[in-house]
Order: sequence, then structure tokens, then C-alpha cells
Amino acid sequence: MPLTSEPLRKLGFLTIGLFDAADPRRGHESTLETIELGERLGFDSAWVRHRHLQYGISSPVAVLAAASQRTSRIELGTAVIPLGWENPLRLAEDLATVDILSGGRLNPGVSVGPPMHYDRVKGALYPDTAEAEDFGYGRVRRLLDHVRGEPATEAGGVEGFEVFSDRVQPQAAGLGRRLWYGGASLRSARWAGENGMNFLTSSVVKAESDTTDFAAIQLSHVRAFRDHHPDGDRARVSQGLVVVPTDNATAAQRAKYEEYARTRLPRTATPQGPTRLMFAPDLVGPSAEIAERLHGHAAFREIDEVAFALPFTFDHDDYVQILTDIATCLGPALGWRPAAS
Repeated sequence: MPLTSEPLRKLGFLTIGLFDAADPRRGHESTLETIELGERLGFDSAWVRHRHLQYGISSPVAVLAAASQRTSRIELGTAVIPLGWENPLRLAEDLATVDILSGGRLNPGVSVGPPMHYDRVKGALYPDTAEAEDFGYGRVRRLLDHVRGEPATEAGGVEGFEVFSDRVQPQAAGLGRRLWYGGASLRSARWAGENGMNFLTSSVVKAESDTTDFAAIQLSHVRAFRDHHPDGDRARVSQGLVVVPTDNATAAQRAKYEEYARTRLPRTATPQGPTRLMFAPDLVGPSAEIAERLHGHAAFREIDEVAFALPFTFDHDDYVQILTDIATCLGPALGWRPAAS
């Protein structure tokens, strides 16, 4: 099986950060410890996923603010913040603040669309404006403008002893180039490219044509994004598949991982739901086998950055084993070299 044209340049991981409602601190500490481990192992990036009104990370920016003070090198990302839950101006302030505290390591990923279960949450989230809210790309455009230093108001100037800015403060140099869009459709891929963002493509895509070949669909998104981006083939794309190497797993861990993948496999056979979502199979097994499967993946062959997703509901010790095997076995098999401490 041929290797990619270029070795894997950036290796990252994504965690959902689950917790027990009776002891939420333990789960958050586990997430922070996982990020610290990732830095020690030489990973280039660590990403967290949001979960609103669930027992997961509801405030990824706050979690990454804490992580920024417990790490010094690893890049910190969100994959992704659904902007339907956010005010773009306030989010821009939070992102810039955390980016400055981290020393310029923040990589915010966002997406658009109505909040999940909107009919149930809109009364609490937007009690007065629920029917007027726009959940389209304009919401991302507002965030981009605020982060990139476009005027937010005409009210700048001095009033008595107070000085006001017409731009969101603080302004974090370079953050505007580190904004990512998480997309699953050709339209999103094109829009992200046209607006100069980076592109996150995950283990879920929309089957918008006759083909149900996941890798072919994902490849079409990568190419559409780069075709519409000012940087062309140099535009940054990160692929996020669920990858579970078992090189140093115990027999019990291997059995658990294989069962997890087995129960999720049926959904990968055909498009799911009215939007025809296609799911990628989870990759479980020895690193050599996973590397061969990735080398045969049409979309993987055209990217040099990944953020492999850790499976949901596993134990902390499982994540330690998986991350260690990714960094010491799978990464090198893909041509990656760990970052210097």
C-alpha cells in the first residue's frame, strides 16, 4: 500500500470530557490530565468537544483556559463550538483572552445551525428572540470579523476617565488565522475556503450524491475547500477519525474496544436520517494495521494533520493507553515525529 505523499506533520487528539453528575470535578480533572499527558507524549494538539445540557464539557473555552495554565507547548482546540448557543461578540472576547493566556496556542473550531433540540431549549436560550435568531453562516462571519479586528461599534473614544475601543478587546495577534470550521457538506467546505478559515472534517459527512463511499465523499470536501481557499493546496485541513490502537492494551481493553466498534459498525453501511449522514468505521487494532488502512484512505492521503477522536465512555486508564500507543506506535508508522518538549 503506498504511503501518503507527505509524512503526517501534525498529530492531535479529541476528547469529549465526560463526568459524573455527582462528582463533576473528577471528570474535568481527567480531561486536563489527558491534555497534560498529550503534551508529554509530544502531540501537536489537543481538542475538546462541547456537550450542552449533558454530562460533558459545556464550556470548552473555560476548560482550555485551565489547560493553558497546565501546559506550555501543545495547541488547544475546540471541535467544535456550535455558534447557535453563542453570542459571537462575547465569544470573540473569551477566545482572544484564552489565546493570550495560552501564548497564542488556541485553535477555535466552530459550526453553525440551530441548537440541538431547539424547540425544547429555545425558551431558556433565547426567550425573547427565538424566532428571529439567524443560525446561518452570517453568525460565523460576525465572529470572524470580531476576532480579526473589524470595528464592532462606533462608540470608541474617551468618556471621562474611561477609554472605549471600537474593536473587541483584547485583540490576539494571529488568532484570526487559527479559526477552523467544522463541516460535513460540500457547501460548508466551500464557504470555509472562501472565508479563509481552516477546515475540520470528522468521522461524519453528508452523502449528497449517489456515492456512499465515505472516503470519496470526504475527499471531495477537502478538494472543494482548497479549491475555494486563497492558499489553495496549502490550506489547512485536519481529519478526525475514531482511532484506537491496541498495541499495548490488555486483553480486557481489547475486548471492550472491539465490542464498542462492533456495536457502532451497522450505522456505517448506509446513509442515516433525512440528511443522509455517513459515518466512518472506527479503526481498532494494532498500529501497523491501522496505518495500512489510513494509507488506503483517499482523504487521508491528501492531508498532513489529524485530530484522532477518543471513543466516548471509556475509562481514564483506557485513554492513557490509547494516547500512548498513538504517540509511540501509530504516529511513527504514519511518518510523524513527536514535538520537542
